[in-house]
Amino acid sequence: MSNQVISWDEYFMGLAHLSAKRSKDPSTQVGAVIVNEEKRIVGIGYNGLPYGCEDDTFPWSREGEWLDTKYPYVVHAELNAILNSIQKLKNCTLYVSLFPCNECAKAIIQSGIRKIVYECDKYANEDNVKASKRMLLAAGVELVQLDYQVEVTINKK
Repeated sequence: MSNQVISWDEYFMGLAHLSAKRSKDPSTQVGAVIVNEEKRIVGIGYNGLPYGCEDDTFPWSREGEWLDTKYPYVVHAELNAILNSIQKLKNCTLYVSLFPCNECAKAIIQSGIRKIVYECDKYANEDNVKASKRMLLAAGVELVQLDYQVEVTINKK
């Protein structure tokens, strides 16, 4: 029997993907996991509506008038993980499936997170991600893009 042990990066990114599967967003499901220096999970989140707001009473569209889209209502996975954290986040690492936007970058920096491990950077040419990288790098946050995709499969019987 082969003992295939996954790396810490694979493990925590896998948990981020598993968390993303809780998102009701039909176009972009994102998950995030915050880990302290002892490799203990201290926060986890996914993109979704704020607590108490019903998923079926708010829009999930990407197009249309701003108030008729998901954008003014959805809390991003990174911010949810920060808000759900159980301890101070100084020197923690954030695992996230999609590179953070500028608004999440502000919260990441303010919370004391020192490293971001991410997979996808599909919005790298967007101004909000350029601003995010500028702030994160200026604040000394280490950015690590995985050169592989972590797959999580759920088999429902």
